[in-house]
Amino acid sequence: MSRLTPPPLGGLSRQLQRTRNSRGVGRDAARMPGAGGDSFVRETFTLPREAARTKAREWLDRYPKAAYWTSVESWRTLPEGDIEFTMRRLPSAD
Repeated sequence: MSRLTPPPLGGLSRQLQRTRNSRGVGRDAARMPGAGGDSFVRETFTLPREAARTKAREWLDRYPKAAYWTSVESWRTLPEGDIEFTMRRLPSAD
């Protein structure tokens, strides 16, 4: 039996780097919102826990996940008990 070896990834790595360089987007900038890395619309809220749940539900109802890829991108509990969260969605459905 022959052993399967993984393919070399050097060519893929070079291609990705060329693509990033041609768009003027560095490795860190590609991950940052609004830096040309993606086209998502984001909005950050700071609300009490129950109001935060209601607001997230409103977004998910208004912009269905199947069409807009809507999601809670990040969230955290603040020392005073409020929830800070960022909702993300595509600008329009196809």
